Amino acid sequence: MGHAVTHDHDVPQPPRPNGEHPVVAVIAIVAIILAILLISWARVEVHGTGDIEAAIAEPAAEAEAPAPKPADERELDEAVTSSRWATGLSP
Repeated sequence: MGHAVTHDHDVPQPPRPNGEHPVVAVIAIVAIILAILLISWARVEVHGTGDIEAAIAEPAAEAEAPAPKPADERELDEAVTSSRWATGLSP
């Protein structure tokens, strides 16, 4: 009869319990979710939803185009960008 070779030291074992009950972990996750919901609700109560609605309803096409930069500022930006590429720090 053949025997299966088992080497317990080679097989990765699950981590040993650290004394935390699984229910405690579930309660912690529920507490985090409740905290996120409570913070969101408080934000809506304090600030309202007008700014959120305005941001969603505002079409992106109506946004003003930024003013063109002066030539010396453009040259500076190009120099900074090229030196970043030269040093390996790509933007």
